[in-house]
Amino acid sequence: MKLFVGLGNPGAKYAKNRHNIGFMALDEIASDHGFGSWKAKFQGQVTEGRLGSDKVLLLKPETFMNRSGQSVQAAMQFYKLVPGDVTVFHDELDLAPGKCRVKQGGGHAGHNGLRSIHGHIGEAYGRVRLGIGHPGHKDKVAGYVLNDFPKADAEWLDDLLRGISDGAAHLADGDTGKFMNAVALRVNPPRSSTTKPKTEKADLPKSAPKADPEPDTRSAMQKLMDKFR
Repeated sequence: MKLFVGLGNPGAKYAKNRHNIGFMALDEIASDHGFGSWKAKFQGQVTEGRLGSDKVLLLKPETFMNRSGQSVQAAMQFYKLVPGDVTVFHDELDLAPGKCRVKQGGGHAGHNGLRSIHGHIGEAYGRVRLGIGHPGHKDKVAGYVLNDFPKADAEWLDDLLRGISDGAAHLADGDTGKFMNAVALRVNPPRSSTTKPKTEKADLPKSAPKADPEPDTRSAMQKLMDKFR
């Protein structure tokens, strides 16, 4: 079994916050892939289903962000999982809005949810880093992440979440390359050119050359008479 963890804060007050993009990603996966209804367990909300050939548990901790590790550890102990079976979806200030990166192990970079998970299970778990951008100054970070996504972000946010869902089975199977390709196809889809090719001047049909004028064979007297007609 694989454990996908989405980070966020519980309750309607926080549902659309930038800090809750991890919850949003799991909601999209659960909806698109026919997972069961969410149930209270492991100090959070869980649902089980399959992604490709893999059985996957989705977990949204309800301990609030800075105690997320308690919920993750409880689920891992119950199913006898190791950190390598766990992938955490979380907001990332150091990535531009709409960007997505996959990482295995490493530091928590000051993220309170990751810090808590580190403290309970170590650092050897996977992460899906979901870019939300940075407010520009560290003093503005708390207010920024706890504010809702503005309407202007709705399009890229929807594309990102759909891309994550499209590639979820690849992620569960450990193929991060195919997962990232699925995300990219949603976020930056290939566009067919609608611009008509310009016609080179050399390709334009040439106009027919003008015929040389007929020689004037009139006599001098005839020319004079024609002048006064």
